[in-house]
Amino acid sequence: MARWSRFLRSARTRYSLMTRLVRGALLALFRSQRWTLDPWQPRSRKFIIIGAPHTSNWDFLFFIGATDALGIRPAFMGKHSLFRWPMTRFMREMGGVPVVRSASHNYVEQMIDVFNARDELMLVVAPEGTRKGAAKWKTGFYHMALGAGVPIVPAWVDHAVRRGGLGPEIKLTGNKAVDFARIRAYFEEKLPGHPRWQAITAGIDDDD
Repeated sequence: MARWSRFLRSARTRYSLMTRLVRGALLALFRSQRWTLDPWQPRSRKFIIIGAPHTSNWDFLFFIGATDALGIRPAFMGKHSLFRWPMTRFMREMGGVPVVRSASHNYVEQMIDVFNARDELMLVVAPEGTRKGAAKWKTGFYHMALGAGVPIVPAWVDHAVRRGGLGPEIKLTGNKAVDFARIRAYFEEKLPGHPRWQAITAGIDDDD
C-alpha cells in the first residue's frame, strides 16, 4: 500500500473540466428520469453505504443523483491499476479510492486506513457482489465498518417505480447475527418479500 499512501487523503475539491462534464451529464440524466427520493439527512461524515438490490447498471446513476441531492460525496473502491495517468485525477474526483487486490494485501485493512486518515468518507459498497444476486452477501463492508468504527447506511432502489432512498445510520454492535438482522429488517420494510433479502442473513456464521 506504500505506493498508494498518497491516496489516503481526499481528492481536491475543485473538479477538473472532464469531471464537471461527466458529473453534469449524469446528474442531468438522473433528473430527467424523475426519480422519487425519500428524504434523509446524514448525521455523520464517515460511513459505509450498502446499496441493494443491485440489479442494473442504472443503479450507479441513481446513487450519483441521490447522493448529490442529499449533499453526500460518494466514494467507491477501484482496482489500483485504474488510477494510473492519465486517469488518476478523474478517478479520484469521481470518488475512487484505489485498493490493491492480491494475496499479500488485505483490502479491508486498506480501507480502514483510508477511513482513519480522512475527516470525511462516504463509501458505497454493493455487498451482493453481482447484479445476478448471490447466495449470501459478501461481508467485507461489515469488517471495514467495525474496524473503522463507522456506521452502516443502507440504501435501496426500486426501478419499477423509480423510487429509492438512504438511511438511517446503523451503528454496529459487533454481534454479526444481530447486526445483519437489523440490516435485513430495514430492507424488508422498504421492499417487503423481495427474494434478494434472504442472502443478507444467509451464512452469517461462516468464517470469512
